[in-house]
Amino acid sequence: MALNSVNTNVGAMVALQNLNNTNSELNSIQTRINTGLKVGSAKDNGATWAIAQNQRATSLSLNAVKDSLQRSQSTIDVAIAGGETVSDLLVQMKEKALAASETTLDTTSRNALNDDFVSLRDQIAKAVSNAEFNGANLIKSGGTAVGALANASGSSTITVAAQDLSLGGGNVTVATTASIGTATAAASMLTVVQASIDNVSSALAKLGTGSKSLQSHLTFIGKLQDTIDAGVGNLVDADLAKESARLQALQTKQQLGIQALSIANASTSSLLGLFR
Repeated sequence: MALNSVNTNVGAMVALQNLNNTNSELNSIQTRINTGLKVGSAKDNGATWAIAQNQRATSLSLNAVKDSLQRSQSTIDVAIAGGETVSDLLVQMKEKALAASETTLDTTSRNALNDDFVSLRDQIAKAVSNAEFNGANLIKSGGTAVGALANASGSSTITVAAQDLSLGGGNVTVATTASIGTATAAASMLTVVQASIDNVSSALAKLGTGSKSLQSHLTFIGKLQDTIDAGVGNLVDADLAKESARLQALQTKQQLGIQALSIANASTSSLLGLFR
């Protein structure tokens, strides 16, 4: 190749290549600053982008897990509120039964106590039927256990069993027609009501343990999600302080590249002096 040629300007070609590289890097830096991401798409870094996408999917899936846990916890909390009401009513029923077991009571007093007892008994049925959340009732007869999602893949669940607190059920053995109309009936009812109180206390303890378990797992899922999000950030987030410094350097390099290209382009005009 001729050293002095107007057809081929090697200096301009080299200067232009360097300027193009600088402009490309500058565009990349500006994109990182605008988005805050050093890996914003698959073409930036395919492997890192794929890993980040998988982790993002896991993090978003954990939102569904949290919703499931919170919904189940609310269902259990409503059941506990209903169960505590049942327990309080049984305590009052025991008081009425004990008072009615006195053999010297007159008929009027006994009837009044029996009316109170029957009213409290019927309130138990109402409390049980109303302890429902999102269509689920854990303390009614035939109630279905709650199963909350425990992981992002849906392969694991946390199950809390239902506790039947309905009248005449396995825990509340007081019958739907129970009364204390006589001293003998009242004395017998004392034993039944006390057994029901013990059973309800045990059932509530199980529901309370289930609610605590859900809350503990909900806290863990929240921490896990935060950790995953931080991990994704470590993979794809740009160091803006570093990018800012790099931007300043490239802008200076761009200006120098433009000057170098201008000098290289002007070099061919000096050949005109050879023909004067």
